[in-house]
Amino acid sequence: MFEIKFFKNLQYIIKYPRRYEENKKYPVVIFMHGSGSRGTDGYAMRKNDFFVITEQFEEFDFITVAPMCHENTWFDLWETLRELVEEITLENFCDSERVYAVGHSMGGYAVWQLGMSMPQYFAAIVPICGGGMYWNAERLKNVPVWAFHGEKDELVLPDESVKMVKAVNAAGGSARLTIYPDTAHMSWCDAYADRELFVWLLSQSKKRERGK
Repeated sequence: MFEIKFFKNLQYIIKYPRRYEENKKYPVVIFMHGSGSRGTDGYAMRKNDFFVITEQFEEFDFITVAPMCHENTWFDLWETLRELVEEITLENFCDSERVYAVGHSMGGYAVWQLGMSMPQYFAAIVPICGGGMYWNAERLKNVPVWAFHGEKDELVLPDESVKMVKAVNAAGGSARLTIYPDTAHMSWCDAYADRELFVWLLSQSKKRERGK
C-alpha cells in the first residue's frame, strides 16, 4: 500500500508492508532516489527500481519513506529533508531504534551526508554509487555502513565509495564495500536484488549497539 503525503514543500510517499498492522512499530527505510526520479509525480515513484525490485521480498516487513526531489539536487532541500527525517522518527509506526537510509547515485550522496549530519538517527546506512566528504567520516564511526559501487561506473567513480569506506574504518567505524566488477553506474539494481543486504540491514539496531 502506497500513500502520498507532504511535509512542508516536500512530497514523499510511504510504502507499507503487506502485513501492515496499525499500532505496531516497524523498521523504517528512508529511501533517497537518484536524479532520474526528480519531479512532482508521487505515483511515478512506484516505478523506481528500488520499489520494483524489493516488491518480491515479501518476507521483509519494513516501511519505506521516499521523499521526492523537485529541485536540482537533494542539497537544495537539505533543511526540509533533515526535518522530515526527524518527523518520521516520531510517527507511531516508526521503530526509532531501526531507522535506515538507503539510496543511489544522487541519493547515494544524500545518504552519506544524512548519516554524517545526523548519525544519531540511523541504525545503518546503505549508500550506492555515491560519495561524500570523507574528512567528516568520523561522524559515522557508530553507524554501520554497507556501500555498493560498479567498477565500470564512469558517472560516479568507484573511488568515491572507496574513499568514504576507508575513512569510516580509519575512524574506528564499521563500513564494508561491495564492488560489482562488470557493472557500470546502475549498481543499485544488483544491490537491491540482494536479499543478504536486507537481512543485514534489518538486523541493525541502535538498541543492540547500546547493549554491547
